[in-house]
Amino acid sequence: MASKGQIWLANLNPVKKNNEVGKVRPVVIFQNNALNHNGYPTTIILPLSTQLIDDVQPIRMRISKRGKLMHDSDIIVTQIRAIDNSRFIKHLADVTEQEFSTLKKLLLEIIE
Repeated sequence: MASKGQIWLANLNPVKKNNEVGKVRPVVIFQNNALNHNGYPTTIILPLSTQLIDDVQPIRMRISKRGKLMHDSDIIVTQIRAIDNSRFIKHLADVTEQEFSTLKKLLLEIIE
């Protein structure tokens, strides 16, 4: 069972368009735990990429490797989506409370 702020390996295939992020990759759980822990069938996530691009906030946010996340990665804020819970493979690590707070602010910058 995934929880808000965790980083999971997930299968994002198939994708419908070339500009959508696909393949098996880490994702950050962005959805609240009221939904995550009560049988809701999908989860809102943000994918990660190891193709790092410097100084592109609010589009991306850099996090350092930790736990089973083997590489520094960019969270791709503009690729927020909901995926079926069957796509989750394994828990890799967690973002800090400070990182999650920054992530929420970046998402607000994009949608406001």
